[in-house]
Amino acid sequence: MDPSELNRAHWDALAAVHGQDAYYDAEALVSGRDSLNEYESAAVGDVTGLDVLHLQCHIGFDSISLARRGARVTGADFSPRSLAAAAELAERAGVSVDWVEANAMDLPSALHGRFDVVYSTAGVLGWIADIDAWMRSVHAALKPGGRLVLVEIHPIFVMIASLDPLVLDFPYAFDGGRAFDEPGSYADPDADVAATKTVEFGHSLGEVVTAAIDAGLRVDALLEHMDTVRDWRGMLTPEDDGRCRLRVGGEILPQSYTLRASR
Repeated sequence: MDPSELNRAHWDALAAVHGQDAYYDAEALVSGRDSLNEYESAAVGDVTGLDVLHLQCHIGFDSISLARRGARVTGADFSPRSLAAAAELAERAGVSVDWVEANAMDLPSALHGRFDVVYSTAGVLGWIADIDAWMRSVHAALKPGGRLVLVEIHPIFVMIASLDPLVLDFPYAFDGGRAFDEPGSYADPDADVAATKTVEFGHSLGEVVTAAIDAGLRVDALLEHMDTVRDWRGMLTPEDDGRCRLRVGGEILPQSYTLRASR
């Protein structure tokens, strides 16, 4: 099966179980909780009155939160079941969002030149076979002067399967697709996910930044974050201050990064 079809089936299956767990607290979202973390909020800034494309929106938590912040939001994803779940959540929350089924590496012309902000976050690039095409799509979707806000899991962190003992199970940089077949979900390891086979892709920090530049974007900032409030891989224990830190050999390694770029 084509990797994109395999991954679409997986994300359709995830959409069927997400929102029924503590990671995706649908009831809290509907009741008004904002889903953006501190790094996402700082990077996106004030979106009042702006046209925002939430790229790879999954079930739309951040789409809904951005709309509540005053943006005109379009959520785009390749998973129809994710978009259906997102639309249902938005209706329950009383929030207006446009939903578009689209390939993030080849956005339809109807989305070109329309957005002040393209926003994408936390675990998106690992599903992208062609990072250059993804950045070209971002560039095409932005208005002149528009900006990309990408808050992503750091490729160093993605490499690590276990800290004790230290085990690496994923490449730092692109080397083609890696096939996986793992039960459960990142949101709930015990979830009964109907389609578990995936093909995922590594992208180094240098590859991501270079792809943005080659697509015609101006890099405005690249920030690496050394602590977080949420451990995306379930390996870390919050420290006394409530923050999670990736400690290897006595040193702290980055867990996530923010890339801000503009057209």
